[in-house]
Amino acid sequence: MSAIEEGVAALEAAQRALEGSLTVPRGHEEQIAVGGQEYPVKLGVWVMNQKGRRAKLPADRLSALAALGLEWAAAEGAAR
Repeated sequence: MSAIEEGVAALEAAQRALEGSLTVPRGHEEQIAVGGQEYPVKLGVWVMNQKGRRAKLPADRLSALAALGLEWAAAEGAAR
């Protein structure tokens, strides 16, 4: 599983756990299951890194993040 896939999976899990909210504190860790094993993902750091790199992210990655409800990803994708 790639880092983007891990991050998106963790974001989806957090969104369900937080009842639709995408406000993720920088120190938040989310556990994701891959092949029956649980792995921690530093979701808060991951989201901040994606946001900081948004101008360089490929369109498919921006679309995946926008589909999850990250407004900055949708705005960046629309600006291209």
